[in-house]
Amino acid sequence: MTGSPSAPHQLDLVPDALLVGRATDGDTAAFEALARRHGPVMRACARRLTGSLADADDVVQESLMQAWKQLDTLRDGDAVKGWLLRITGSRSIDHLRRRRNHSDLGDLHHGLEAGAGTAHRDHPEHAALSGSRMDALKTALAALPEEQRRCWVLKAFNDQSYEEIAQTLNISTASVRGRLARARITLAREMEDWR
Repeated sequence: MTGSPSAPHQLDLVPDALLVGRATDGDTAAFEALARRHGPVMRACARRLTGSLADADDVVQESLMQAWKQLDTLRDGDAVKGWLLRITGSRSIDHLRRRRNHSDLGDLHHGLEAGAGTAHRDHPEHAALSGSRMDALKTALAALPEEQRRCWVLKAFNDQSYEEIAQTLNISTASVRGRLARARITLAREMEDWR
């Protein structure tokens, strides 16, 4: 019975493309290996966008469920990391929209009250400004057209090159440059009060 304990470890050494192929055929262990490999970067991306570890965990769960259901649409198994990050980015933005539509101001007010009495007791103005600045950025990001937002998230949060973004989104490098330029202009205009 020595094969069982080492099976997950062996799958962790398998290249993405082979894991994707096996997972597409219904191999849940292969998909779990992909989730272990790329889950931490997905979580980091979701946390940067949502600003919350709990929300990030929810987003990653939703993203992995969506990925499992849509795995057969992935054309290049070697591009699975970018594909997963794209799903995570979209799910994060959707999560922010839902949260904003429910109680954005209530959450901010509650967060500021809690922060003023604890870690930010000495500098409540700094805590308020920092929280408001992050909320403004999230709102500005959510307002971007989806194609611009995806490019911006992949560049700013995932540190992908123009070529990697083009490959991930299946568009030209020139399109990536144009979308990023438009996104930066819009975000700069929206965030001008926070400079």
